[in-house]
Amino acid sequence: MSELWSLSATAVSELVQRREVSAVEVTRSVLARISAVNPAINAVVQEFPDAALEDAALVDKAIARGETLGPLTGVPITIKVVVDQAGYATTNGLLTRENLIAEVDNPVVENLRKSGAIIVGRTNTPAFSLHWFTRNRVHGHTRNPRNPMLTPGGSSGGAAAAVAAGIGAIGHGSDIAGSIRYPAYACGVHGLRPTLGRVPAMNATAGDRNIGAQLMAVSGPIARTIDDLRLGFTAMAVEDLRDPWWSPVPLELPLGEKRVAMCLTPEGLEVVPEVEAAVRAAARKFESDGWIVEEVDIPPLRQAADLQARLWLGEYRQGDYGEIARENDPDANFVFAQMEARSPAPDISQMMEALRLQATLTRQWRLFLNEYPILLCPVSSELPFRDLLIVESPEAFDQVMEAQLFQIGIPFMGLPALTVSTGMVGESPVGVQLVADRYHEARLLRAGAVLEHPDQPPRPVDPRNELNSL
Repeated sequence: MSELWSLSATAVSELVQRREVSAVEVTRSVLARISAVNPAINAVVQEFPDAALEDAALVDKAIARGETLGPLTGVPITIKVVVDQAGYATTNGLLTRENLIAEVDNPVVENLRKSGAIIVGRTNTPAFSLHWFTRNRVHGHTRNPRNPMLTPGGSSGGAAAAVAAGIGAIGHGSDIAGSIRYPAYACGVHGLRPTLGRVPAMNATAGDRNIGAQLMAVSGPIARTIDDLRLGFTAMAVEDLRDPWWSPVPLELPLGEKRVAMCLTPEGLEVVPEVEAAVRAAARKFESDGWIVEEVDIPPLRQAADLQARLWLGEYRQGDYGEIARENDPDANFVFAQMEARSPAPDISQMMEALRLQATLTRQWRLFLNEYPILLCPVSSELPFRDLLIVESPEAFDQVMEAQLFQIGIPFMGLPALTVSTGMVGESPVGVQLVADRYHEARLLRAGAVLEHPDQPPRPVDPRNELNSL
């Protein structure tokens, strides 16, 4: 088994627990993969091979003692540099935080360790985790392993690029406005944004976030298979009361009817033909599997996206605005300027109104998703953009923001959503998005499995080649 790095998390966990391979062997294979392909994509930006091998050896010793470990026993994974991992800097892509060393693990990191996972590296994010590409002045520029001309997405671009290239079977990501779902789409893998309160998280290095991020930001898994997403989600979602939003809801809830609402063009959104074709092909797969698919209108999405941006910007307006100036990252400066032009600073009454409307819109969406257990829609109205398009001009920024309507609007209601990669269109990945009611990740994963390639697990791509295909 010379290419252990290419196996799924599900396969690795089974092999390690049966003692057919050791966790150390698997970890050595993935570390060799990092050395071979990471220079081409710069996905992993903090490496610690000795510590990874020590952790793998501890897993092997526990198995030899007859101990039963968790769902990710011996599985190499990566962690995004936005969450605390004891002994390493929580940079969030910022020079100003290059020496912000965590003393304790974030709950999501602790849960992954308890599950038996082996952390092999930490992955890149844009400055302030602000964009749908991945570049900053402290860690550099991450490239898309399938096509270097395309964005790898952001802000979990490093995580998605690593998973696509075979650097760990599962990547930890975080999502406030598409930061799991869009990188998965751009890199041709799958990504799950869980419900608010499902996966506990808390950074001791930074303290509690302001209300917008508290209500919309979540951690979740990126993987090459739906089964691996399920394993990663199960491991991440274990109780930790350091997160006051964590909710003791069973992971398995009733699956509901096999009924899908399909929506392509809400409120005037224009969708390119390739994306429409992918969504309609997914609808046909559902129908072939016995699902009822109806093309319907959905509850308000533009209003949700506008209010989401208002609360999201409040995170920075209420916090240390001076950090933006001190960091002086050109990409972040441009994006902040464009966001502020689109969403002027609200007064207290406008902020209160935004929170009031969150209840109104969440109610409408939950009633809709009770009638239609799954919403099938685009991830983005366009194929993955060329890298750095969003910072080329104000017009390009507006183009990207319009295309990302589904990415931005869904988190305002705290809903879970799943990006399913469905193939390639020429030189570009393509996929679809599924949305469900709160706490119904199992429903999303069940539906996502219908759309997944059934014949064989997808093999990681080699970014050293100019182009790759699924």
